[in-house]
Amino acid sequence: MESVFLILLIILLMTALGSGFPVAYALPGSAIITIGIAAITGVLFEGDTGAFFAQGDPVQWLNAAISNFRSIYWEVERDTLIAIPLFVFMGIMLQRSKIAEDLLIAMAQLFGPIPGGLGISVVFVGALLAATTGIVGATVIAMGLISLPVMLRNNYSVPLATGTISASGTLGQIIPPSIVLIILADQLSSATDQAETLRKLDFKNATGSFSMPTEFGVSSTSAGEMFLGALLPGLVLVGLYMAYILIVALIRPKLAPPVPFEGKYDIYFLKRIFLALVPPLALIFAVLGSIVMGVATVNQAGAIGALGAMIMAGYRLMDGQKGAFYPSILAIASLVLLSIVNSMYDINIKNVQGDAAVGIWLALALVIAFLVSIAWSGWRAYKIDDTLNGVMVETAKTTALVFIILLGAAMLTASFRAFGGEDLVRDFLSNLPGGFISKFIVVMSVIFVLGFFLDFIEIAVVVVPIIAPILLSDPAANITGVWLGVMIGVNMQTSFLTPPFGFALFYLRGVAPKTVKTLQMYKGVVPFILLQLVGLGIVGFYPYLVNYLPNRVYLTSDTAPPPKNPVLQKCVESYVFGIYETDKTALLDTISKARALDISFIPEKQQKALSEGLDLAESVYKRIAAIKTAEANLKAYIPEYRPQHKQVRALEKRIRKIDRDMKKLETRLRRLIDGGSDNKTKMASLQQRIDDLKSAKQQLTEQIPETWKAARDKFLKLEKAEKAARLKYRRTVDDAYEPVVNLQKLILAAKPLAAQRASLEILREVINKDEPKKAMATIKAVSKKLGPIAGASAIKSKLNKARRALKGKKMDRAKSISQLEKALALFESEVAWRQKALAELEPGLKAYDRSIIGTIGLRQQERLTTEQAKAVATCLSVHEDISLSF
Repeated sequence: MESVFLILLIILLMTALGSGFPVAYALPGSAIITIGIAAITGVLFEGDTGAFFAQGDPVQWLNAAISNFRSIYWEVERDTLIAIPLFVFMGIMLQRSKIAEDLLIAMAQLFGPIPGGLGISVVFVGALLAATTGIVGATVIAMGLISLPVMLRNNYSVPLATGTISASGTLGQIIPPSIVLIILADQLSSATDQAETLRKLDFKNATGSFSMPTEFGVSSTSAGEMFLGALLPGLVLVGLYMAYILIVALIRPKLAPPVPFEGKYDIYFLKRIFLALVPPLALIFAVLGSIVMGVATVNQAGAIGALGAMIMAGYRLMDGQKGAFYPSILAIASLVLLSIVNSMYDINIKNVQGDAAVGIWLALALVIAFLVSIAWSGWRAYKIDDTLNGVMVETAKTTALVFIILLGAAMLTASFRAFGGEDLVRDFLSNLPGGFISKFIVVMSVIFVLGFFLDFIEIAVVVVPIIAPILLSDPAANITGVWLGVMIGVNMQTSFLTPPFGFALFYLRGVAPKTVKTLQMYKGVVPFILLQLVGLGIVGFYPYLVNYLPNRVYLTSDTAPPPKNPVLQKCVESYVFGIYETDKTALLDTISKARALDISFIPEKQQKALSEGLDLAESVYKRIAAIKTAEANLKAYIPEYRPQHKQVRALEKRIRKIDRDMKKLETRLRRLIDGGSDNKTKMASLQQRIDDLKSAKQQLTEQIPETWKAARDKFLKLEKAEKAARLKYRRTVDDAYEPVVNLQKLILAAKPLAAQRASLEILREVINKDEPKKAMATIKAVSKKLGPIAGASAIKSKLNKARRALKGKKMDRAKSISQLEKALALFESEVAWRQKALAELEPGLKAYDRSIIGTIGLRQQERLTTEQAKAVATCLSVHEDISLSF
């Protein structure tokens, strides 16, 4: 029965949207009406408001929707949405101040003389405007007003010209910073949590274990990661567009002829190009570069973009007038000087002494100068053509539109789940033949078709929360949230081009001359829609185009995980095994040289530890061979095992669904019985349905092959052998490297330890002459100084015994002196061998450490080097099928 109300929900939504009812009201209105009808129907026919809900009751689901409302505004994890008004402001300001127009004209003059150059310049400018404005409507309208007349006047094909402008304008969808990417990141962050829960449940159902290994976790995403992930796919689309226009121009020159520049290529031309191109590029670098380098969060980068756009508007609005560049010069000069001051002084407000105070005051003055430049530019934008007011109003409208749709979608998503819609979608996708690939193709196809009728925001906030957890939780592909988000983003980009409701076509139609027919525009966008699908295929087949940059930035950041992190282990080992293979002779030679070092004078304990460590280092190749053997055995068995695993897991999923359905029916039957109902027909019907489900369950259970348990046990045994081999290797390298590190710490502590000689020797006089309490305090202070020194714990122990001998009524100075003498003897012994080792042994140990730090010692390092991070990032960027472990 829940399916009936689910269908009603969808019909109401489609009817409301199709009739032109505002989306912001259609989404929550459909949900509230459907929940209300379901509750009333439940009371009338079952005497229970929650009878026709998948679980819970209408009050719970309305509360859930309200909680979703609150989460949009008050959850700390979702503060990325603050970036939306900042980037919208930046884009509208650049468009209203005509900086985008200058850029378009300059690029057309620069590239026009080459075949198809005008069209290529439109694509190039579209990419730059996407990276600065991120607003499709503004970009398409600006390029339509400026470029379309020029392209038509120079005999460009109407379909090619309109298609180029429409497609280039949509690049703001995928090239960061993009509102779409921010919304997708927000939606996917919630979807990731749900996917993690689903995957843990699958793991528990398959293995019986309540805890899932960390490396099987679902990879989350953020707006910053989405920006990084979308950068290369965006450039792929730009390259495809440019290549298409160039090929058309070369094959059929009449469609895209060269446009000679009528002016002169002189210093004034270069100045125009510089002023049109460099400031937007600088703004792009400031916004995206600050995110990539970890200097700023997405919100902070949005603020940088908004301020940068206002400063640029400050000089463009006074173009040609005296003093037009004063505010921008002041801003640039203050930032440059501030960076110099920051490099010269420790600018910390808590450090207001000496030279630091000078740096703080200088920095304060420069910050004030920068604020003056912003206020100056803002005043110009406010006074000239009422630009600032117009930008603020448009920003408020766009931001309100986005947020009110988010709120409506939160209600709709809650009601969709209330009627079991998510379970139906999951079951449908899970039962598709072909595994994850078929699921993904179906989802992408649905999103593509929805793009013909719905806006990108509606798709992002309605469809993504439903399908994303299902796709992310599938262990067969183990995709990342960033990759899924970018794929959906590229797919949704087609929604702006696909007739009949492609918004880019509407925008261009509004500014195109009447001689341009709508059918010509439709014809022109078809090749670009196909190019977008080609780009989608490229990104799908090569996921490292999306995953590499986020992984690399993360692994080289200040918050990068250590090489010992479980998620990184297989990729770290894949990288390091290659080095073991190529450097085998050199590594074994290094171990032999380390064995030749004279360690006879160091303590026996250290000798033994170092010798055992060298033995373990030599056994590393044996451990690697064991891993490769176990891995080969597992891989050899997988082709035989995988079909049976897939068949049984599918049957078990169907059995679990039957169990859930039976539980619902049994609950309804129990309610009728407990309520004293005399509707025997309905009770018999429910019992019959329960019996039918039991029979179906029995049939499915009988379909599980008799060989399944043996096959599963064999796989688990081989998988366990491979894991055991890897764990043995990891313990081996850790135990091989640890003695080298520990011994070096002891040796390098020779000087700090020797510096304590005077403090220790004076304790004789302190114990003999001072009051017991005072002597105890002095001994404690000396003992405390020894604390940070490596290997001084034994000496500290003797000193503590000497201190305790002075305690209480049984105070014994002789015993205290005896313990002190033992401490001094141990001290001299330690200093002697450490100082000798510092001169004779440390150079050899250091050379050995340097030789093995990137192989045997890699797991013990705090972070990966840049080269190692690149290799590991590449490895992590490829999706790995982990379904056999489930």
